[in-house]
Amino acid sequence: MIPEGFEYAAPATLNDALALLAEYGEDAKILAGGHSLIPMMKLRFASPTHLVDINNIPGLSYIKEEGGYLHIGAMTKEVELEESRIIRDKYHIFTDASKLIADPQVRNFGTIGGNIAHGDAANDHPAVMIALGAEVEITNSTGSRWVSIDEFFYGFYTTAVQQGEILTALRMPALNGKSGTSYHKLERKVGDYATAGVAVAITMNDDGTCKSAGIGLTNVNPLPLRAKRSEEALVGTRLTDEDILRAAQYAAEDCSPNDDLRGSEAFKRDMVKVITKRMIKKAISRA
Repeated sequence: MIPEGFEYAAPATLNDALALLAEYGEDAKILAGGHSLIPMMKLRFASPTHLVDINNIPGLSYIKEEGGYLHIGAMTKEVELEESRIIRDKYHIFTDASKLIADPQVRNFGTIGGNIAHGDAANDHPAVMIALGAEVEITNSTGSRWVSIDEFFYGFYTTAVQQGEILTALRMPALNGKSGTSYHKLERKVGDYATAGVAVAITMNDDGTCKSAGIGLTNVNPLPLRAKRSEEALVGTRLTDEDILRAAQYAAEDCSPNDDLRGSEAFKRDMVKVITKRMIKKAISRA
């Protein structure tokens, strides 16, 4: 299908973009990578009369460690995450995820901010951000605020980004010491949405016990889900096979998958259990 007609604007500054959003109100949509919005427009699930393209705005694409955080600009493209030395050296979870997101053509244009702002539990980065304990910067005409990833997703395609606002950055505690991360999803074919996916971040104490754990689940819940009981089951333990199996079982029990073309509810719960177990072990090995 062909999208309905729309006006296109490509502001050169963040203030100009915010002014356009204020002027056009609910009739405007932000265009970042466009790989979620454009297909929806072609199917007429979304019909904005104005597109505000923020690709020309400087300062929204970067990857850096500073002040105890890993900072990532919202317009950072997937391919930049793949090629970043900081990411390759310390944050393997992004490398894991990037390899599984769509295909190279999509990753050359798709942005991390767009992946999250879309508010789809089937996207990969929400679970990654949950595991890493990320915060999201949301900017409007009066300033900006930081929102915990646990408070960011409100509902299907609904997030803390309100009318007239733009997601501009993400930050998460920098990984130091004995930390390991991992992500994997089961997919029907290369580049597909997840049948089930699991993101894990583990930090170890010097005595070999688990200091902290973050576990996020992909596409097995109406909202991106933090597996809280699984995390609690690991913290303070020596991460024995029994501890890991208990955490994996909790993740399978606490998610809410639906029967669909990707599999039955029971199958998806089984896959959550299997993948959670494997990703915890992978994160431990990297730690």
